[in-house]
Amino acid sequence: MRRYKVTLTTDASGNAVGYTPRIAGEIHQIEYVKDTASAGANAYANGVDFTITGEATGVNLWTQLDVNASVVVAPRMPTHDRAGAASLYASGGTGVQTRVGLASDRVKISIAQGGNTKVGAFHVVVA
Repeated sequence: MRRYKVTLTTDASGNAVGYTPRIAGEIHQIEYVKDTASAGANAYANGVDFTITGEATGVNLWTQLDVNASVVVAPRMPTHDRAGAASLYASGGTGVQTRVGLASDRVKISIAQGGNTKVGAFHVVVA
């Protein structure tokens, strides 16, 4: 597995955009680290918004509003049969999900409402 760390500093409007290097594999997790110990008052403001996607395709990896603390997500996407219908578990009709794969693509991280010149870090774990 590989970990790609992206540290972003917001502009005066509280926005930032950054990218991982090109990656190929399945995304196991994405971690937002609100490092108040080293960033102190420069950590993202409470209420920061994230939109994290694959750059080439726009596949949604993580969208969350009003984040106040460090958080880890394990993005998944629905699976489908060969006709394009959602694959479901037989017992309850719950959708079957799988990890999101990227091939020679970058993960795009967009920040909004992070505060004026504030710093945060994201770790993208890929196998």
